[in-house]
Amino acid sequence: MDGVAGPRVRQALGRLGRHSLGSRALRPGAVGWDVAALEFRLAWRGFPSGNFDGGFGAHLEAAVRSYQRWAGLRVDGVAGAATLRSLSHHPIPISPLRLQAPVHASVGDRYGPRGNRFHTGVDLLASQGTAVGAAGSGTVAFAGFSAGGYGNLVVIDHSAGVSSWYAHLSRIDVHRGESLGVGALIGRVGATGDATGPHLHFEVRLRGATVDPLSAIG
Repeated sequence: MDGVAGPRVRQALGRLGRHSLGSRALRPGAVGWDVAALEFRLAWRGFPSGNFDGGFGAHLEAAVRSYQRWAGLRVDGVAGAATLRSLSHHPIPISPLRLQAPVHASVGDRYGPRGNRFHTGVDLLASQGTAVGAAGSGTVAFAGFSAGGYGNLVVIDHSAGVSSWYAHLSRIDVHRGESLGVGALIGRVGATGDATGPHLHFEVRLRGATVDPLSAIG
């Protein structure tokens, strides 16, 4: 045992380890090592597809299509040579804007793999009711309850294709279409949606792709 997923490990995986990434075009229904690698590459470039399970299902097809659209490729939902080449050579995106931390708090879970899924933001461990400020000037694009696990959510559109997301709020103090300055009060920390306790889940996106928020506020 050496902790290296080499040829013998892949052989032991049988059909799941048969294909390396790039050895075939990947489309719905495909299963294997290369599909899992595709899931990880898409997630790190801002397009997670749910569980890392090595199966090409509907969520992965949607992520492939979103990435193709984002990268200016032909949108067909198939990870062929052009898409795989783009994923291999396109750097992991970061925010082109510097933003202000929305709360002053220690960092809990960071951006990246968490269990068998991908954490698309950073958790700031502020207490219940802590004031949350806008990370940058912009316009409120969404303010309300999101059924996707975010709970009470505020989304602010900034310049350069950047948006910031503030989830699990206990209270929202802004409305859609409102123009905000840096640090403007947008709500209060809470635990609404899929949250085990009070904290602020903070995301930064670039033209729809999630990026590491610490690349903007770090």
